[in-house]
Amino acid sequence: MDLERSPLALPFPEMPAIAGVTLRVARARYKNWDRADLTYVELAPGTVAAGVFTKNVCCSTEVELGRQSAAQGSGRALVVNAGNSNAFTGYRGREAVEQIMDQVAAHLGCARHEVFVSSTGVIGVPLPKDKAREGVAAALTAPPCSWEDAALAIATTDTFAKGVTVSAMLGDTRVTLNGIIKGSGMIAPDMATMLGYIFTDAAVAPDFLQACLSGANQRTFSCITVDSDTSTSDTVLAFATGKAGNPVISSFEDPGADAFMAAMEDMCRQLAHLVVRDGEGAQKFIAINVTGAVSDESARIIGLAIANSPLVKTAIAGGDANWGRVVMAVGKAGQPADRDRLSIAFGGVWAARDGLPLADYDETPVAAHLAGREIDITVDLGLGMGRATVWTCDLTHGYIAINADYRS
Repeated sequence: MDLERSPLALPFPEMPAIAGVTLRVARARYKNWDRADLTYVELAPGTVAAGVFTKNVCCSTEVELGRQSAAQGSGRALVVNAGNSNAFTGYRGREAVEQIMDQVAAHLGCARHEVFVSSTGVIGVPLPKDKAREGVAAALTAPPCSWEDAALAIATTDTFAKGVTVSAMLGDTRVTLNGIIKGSGMIAPDMATMLGYIFTDAAVAPDFLQACLSGANQRTFSCITVDSDTSTSDTVLAFATGKAGNPVISSFEDPGADAFMAAMEDMCRQLAHLVVRDGEGAQKFIAINVTGAVSDESARIIGLAIANSPLVKTAIAGGDANWGRVVMAVGKAGQPADRDRLSIAFGGVWAARDGLPLADYDETPVAAHLAGREIDITVDLGLGMGRATVWTCDLTHGYIAINADYRS
């Protein structure tokens, strides 16, 4: 399936090397395509690991085993298969994952649980063990590749490679975080929805890395949606090699902890935005700011209700400032709201305040705003101090075309 590059795409950044991280790709040919579709990342001994995973109860074996491995807190390798999610495949799918883990563990001389495996693509087709074995063997001896090559190899319906690099000063030591991610459809997180991988040379304890990733996830990956569908395979993993040489950060009381947490959240937010920008068929990037809610979590739930509404998303696709659809979405969210305190704005222009349309409302500047690529919607509930921002995209004919033809 040839897909046109998203008009919201951003260029792939220059990303420095991360000490202790080596990237390689290979062609396992999981689908009938002529491209690398297996990514292998080798991690230095002593690397710590953390992860967040889908809450979809029909998750893949990769997610189940990944949770167990992340709980151990260490990682030596990552293998990502593209084109086949290996979800809903029973014992055959599990055997394929365990085969990959054993093959890589034997190569590195590490424990099986230190090998993380992710798969993405069509659900319900067992991962071919012969192709996986040959693909892994090829990857183990392949020359190191670039971050962009690795980002392209983990993609499925993505139209551009997605990567982010940030840095932070931990005392006198500069540390770097690099991240790559894939995702454009089946995006509606109940943790994180996509496959994303973050690598850093910072020295941090496993529990601290997990706390940082989980906290950042709640305000980033768990605040995006493309189509309201939560994948069976969603995974975001973070690996820290410790090669920067800073004193190990074990808690938020340690020097440098706040700077590292800020860098992690910045990384996760940028990666999350890239997924929305590549939403299947997307033409507009939409930020929904909810204020005045009874709590931050209530604001997030209301924001997602607006972002997941097909009626809101199609109105934005058509450039229609139909704020009545936003009212509908707020009311159906199941959260505290008062019709007579509700205010709604597009692009900073209030269309309604305190439950009433403004008498002097001029839709001209709003129409100009909605004609652009970057859309802002503000909803103030007038009830409390809770606030959240949720990001989504519009819903176009392109989404239907991609997903009606997905398995072809």
